[in-house]
Amino acid sequence: MDWDRLRVFHIVAQAGSLTEAGHALNVSQSAVSRQISTLEANIGVTLFNRHARGLVLTEQGEHLFKITRVIFAQINSIGTIISESRDGLSGTLKIATTVGIGSVWLASRLKKFTQIYPKLRLNIQLTDDEVDFTMREADVAINYREAFSTEDVIQKELTAIRMGVYASREYIQNFGIPKNPEDLDQHRLIVFGDVGTPPAGNITWLLRFGAKPGGLRLPYLSINNAYGMLQAVKAGIGIAILADFIAADHDDLIELFTDIQTPAMTMYLSYPSSLEGLGRIRALHEFIVQELSNKTKKQNP
Repeated sequence: MDWDRLRVFHIVAQAGSLTEAGHALNVSQSAVSRQISTLEANIGVTLFNRHARGLVLTEQGEHLFKITRVIFAQINSIGTIISESRDGLSGTLKIATTVGIGSVWLASRLKKFTQIYPKLRLNIQLTDDEVDFTMREADVAINYREAFSTEDVIQKELTAIRMGVYASREYIQNFGIPKNPEDLDQHRLIVFGDVGTPPAGNITWLLRFGAKPGGLRLPYLSINNAYGMLQAVKAGIGIAILADFIAADHDDLIELFTDIQTPAMTMYLSYPSSLEGLGRIRALHEFIVQELSNKTKKQNP
């Protein structure tokens, strides 16, 4: 099978348009069309259905696209590894992480990381959605999602995350402290909104905690952004459940119900197996583990 035609197919499948693929390849639309037609003739199947608005992959085209995504992701990874072996820890590291981890916790620690590795450029993507490594959306992901496949993705546990119920000093001064879970019926609760992808499970736990059997409290504020939730709690708007490693950076927050078992989850660092051994990923992993260890020491002096 001709590799050049496979590359053209891959770019057309990504673009969904012969015109866009032609721009990416710097060739005419007709040249792209001829390459696709020749490929289809060689393998004896139709790869695209042609529509007025563009191209749609056939079932056979979808199968081939899954294969080419893996192939070209690995080819790109080889170039990354070779350049690192030549230039050391330089170049760009693409990191995908949740809005909460990235904006509330990681961003404030990046200065220290960049001081250690001054030649390494960072590209941070904040998303609560699943990351597709085959599409080169990121080199590494930091989130709470357990990998579905361990063959193509390497995943390492970073730390166990305990969630806690928090309010600001200002809120407590204005509305008092709920002495038991049932008292939350009379308080203003902040939860992750129902629009968008939640960064973790148990997003409605606080609405059910101590509520009547089968009941679900109405939130005072719903916001589909973990950073926004933190800022709302700090502003004294209400009570929310927050990750302990995030709340630990804010002395104005007070944890409630410390004797109650609250939800827990695991933070993972994931990357494609094709990047195993890449120094910049190893450096990031070691740095995050150290920073999380500092969090534990702060909580347990």
